[in-house]
Amino acid sequence: MCRHVAYLGPPIPLADLLFTPPHSLSRQSWAPLDMRGGGTINADGFGIGWFEDPKSEEPIRYRRESPLWSDAGLPALAAAARSGAILAAVRSATVGMPVIESAAAPFTEGRWLFSHNGTIAGWPDSVAGVAGALPVRDLLTLEAPTDSALLWTLVRDRLRAGDPPATALCAVVAQVRAAAPGSRLNLLLTDGETIAATTFGHSLSYLARDTSTVDASVLVASEPLFPHPGWIPVPDHVLLVANPESVTITALEGAAP
Repeated sequence: MCRHVAYLGPPIPLADLLFTPPHSLSRQSWAPLDMRGGGTINADGFGIGWFEDPKSEEPIRYRRESPLWSDAGLPALAAAARSGAILAAVRSATVGMPVIESAAAPFTEGRWLFSHNGTIAGWPDSVAGVAGALPVRDLLTLEAPTDSALLWTLVRDRLRAGDPPATALCAVVAQVRAAAPGSRLNLLLTDGETIAATTFGHSLSYLARDTSTVDASVLVASEPLFPHPGWIPVPDHVLLVANPESVTITALEGAAP
């Protein structure tokens, strides 16, 4: 059920996440290692969001409904474009959900970039009541008729109300898992300065490097992109908040240990 990765640190080519590493996001699109029963490959679209400049008001976004490996022009773009704040994802669509460009993460508003790895159990009936509490306009303009697009709309509604990103993610996970037990809710969110992520049914790891230097960086990914002793697996049912200087992990309230 999808793979995603977020990076904060000194500017790097997009290719350093998408193509260059031995287990790059491109490789994960056709040879993932830890799908945990949620599909086999991630061939139903992809997307990359990145900040051209740290002071940019909005990220650049590039999405397609086709497999990442099939985009002949992307390697050259990924080699040329550099950024210190990137979120990228490849999609494995849940059966019955459309394979369209607008269903591919990252979803965006302002500086926010969002991705979801997982599925809402019992979709759509299980979360009809949850969705019904959203502003009608948000439902009418849902970017795609998918669980990930709804999750983004729920998170965005809380961000608009002033919730910190960690609070917004935790609240949405609690709300959806109560309405739809058995859901898989690995959420990933960044504004180009901080990464917030949840683990709820799928894998996640992080790598923090040079945290006390000007070259400090942090990578948060569904699967490690390359061999390095610093990769740390993230336990299930937790919230991770990271920036290049620090990483904190706390249990999701009410979740199993």
